Amino acid sequence: MSQEAARDAAAGRPVQIHDPTLRDGQHAVRHSLGAEQFRAYLKAADAAAVPVVEVGHGNGLAASSLQVGRARLSDDEMMSIARETLTTSKLGVLMFPGWATTQDIKNALAYEVDLVRIATHCTEASVAERHLGFLRDEGVEAHGILLMTHMASPDQLAEECARLVGYGATGVGILDSSGHFLPSDVTARIEAICAAVDVPVMFHGHNNLGMAVANSIAAAQAGAGILDACARGFGAGAGNTQLEVLVPVLERLGFRTGIDLYRLLDAADIAGRELMPAPPTIDSVSIVSGLAGVFSGFKKPVLDIAAREGVDPRDVFFELGRRQVVAGQEDLIVEVALALRAARDGGSPASSGAGPCRP
Repeated sequence: MSQEAARDAAAGRPVQIHDPTLRDGQHAVRHSLGAEQFRAYLKAADAAAVPVVEVGHGNGLAASSLQVGRARLSDDEMMSIARETLTTSKLGVLMFPGWATTQDIKNALAYEVDLVRIATHCTEASVAERHLGFLRDEGVEAHGILLMTHMASPDQLAEECARLVGYGATGVGILDSSGHFLPSDVTARIEAICAAVDVPVMFHGHNNLGMAVANSIAAAQAGAGILDACARGFGAGAGNTQLEVLVPVLERLGFRTGIDLYRLLDAADIAGRELMPAPPTIDSVSIVSGLAGVFSGFKKPVLDIAAREGVDPRDVFFELGRRQVVAGQEDLIVEVALALRAARDGGSPASSGAGPCRP
């Protein structure tokens, strides 16, 4: 598509930006963000008129645990700070059925959250039925989002999103959880979903292959009305779509975001200074994670366990990809690392089920 044609296609169409810097970014710092860090960024994002700001543990409501990491702040503390600080931006939270329950959603509603996202694996939308039905009955905006969507075809994702709408979702979306997609992959999936539902469609990108902004633009051009992005790309692994880059690119293409650019840049500076030791980078392990199609949040535990067991973390990622692991299966990292070590030390890859599966 030429630049002129892209502008014509946008034609002033609004795109709503959702900012999960204070939720997805937690993965990058082991969920250690504190109260003053929350307040500083929330105030800046609110001043920039970012439409929706999402807060929480990296894995959402009630996820603080030994398995995926203890958060420095409780859910109650994070939501309370956000509710006190935000005056313009809406407040969003994420929940994974299995980590959180309807009671955790009720607790979030006590803080007057404006949007609840229910996340499920890309072929398991039915898991969200009870929670979406509850939020529909409560009159709360509720989005159903699908994870690890490179594991499903465009038609499969469209069918799952249609189910989410039937359960009560007021919006649906897909996450490129492992940063595996290229723009053509995104275009095919968003077009199929937009043809199947009559609610806003969202895309959330990760940057393992350096394609997060390009993929987000492809999503907008294919009909997505909501895009996720984080300040400085703060997020799991190689990071997410970079918020302060995405917004001006969208505006240049003719889309409308309603965000104040200078104040957004100020917010990004605050995030870079206050939230993270350094912005996310696309290192060798992140690239392999994207190629293998493994959730970016596995980066730190894979590195830790691979170092402990003396195996190549890249081999661990490719084997996890071969097994099609998803978030919540972090225990398999140890199993894979031990199997790789046994194979290296004289065991049989065939008998252990291990062995790198490289492209």
